[in-house]
Amino acid sequence: MAVSIAPVAEPPRRIPLDRAAFRWAGVEAKEYKSHAVDAAGMGWQAVTRHTIGPAGAAFETRYFELEPGGYSSLEKHRHVHLVFAVRGRGRALVGDSVFDFEGLDAIYVPPLTPHRWLNAGDESFGFLCTVDAERDRPQPLDDNELAALRANPATAPYAF
Repeated sequence: MAVSIAPVAEPPRRIPLDRAAFRWAGVEAKEYKSHAVDAAGMGWQAVTRHTIGPAGAAFETRYFELEPGGYSSLEKHRHVHLVFAVRGRGRALVGDSVFDFEGLDAIYVPPLTPHRWLNAGDESFGFLCTVDAERDRPQPLDDNELAALRANPATAPYAF
C-alpha cells in the first residue's frame, strides 16, 4: 500500500540564530501586543515578540524577550502554554505559584490559569512559547481572581 504525505505549508528550512544578538534570521521583533488594554493587570513593559513559525502549522512558536524591569500582562486563556527559558533569568506567576525560571527550565500553563512573566535579572530574559496557531485572545482576570492573587503573600508582588 502506498503512503501519501500531505503537502506542507512551507518547505523545511533552517532558521539560524545569531547568538551574539540572540535573533533568528528573517524573524523580526514586534511589539508584544498591538494595543493597550485598560483592564486591571493587563499592562506590560519592555517586551518584544518574535514569531519563529512555522507558517500554516497547527501550532506557533514564539520567542518573547523582556528587558530588565520588563513584564508581560497578567492574563489567562482557554489554550495551554508550554514555555522554555532560553536566555537570562525570569520569574513566572502561574496560578497561585511563583517560579524562578532560567536555563531551559520549562513551565506548563493549564487552560484559564492566570500567568505573568517577569525579568528577574539585569540582562535580557527570553523564553520560547508554543501555542495553538488558532487560539483565543488573552482575557483579563476577573475581580475575584485578582483579589485572590493580591491576598496571597507569594503572588501579591506580581498582581499589579
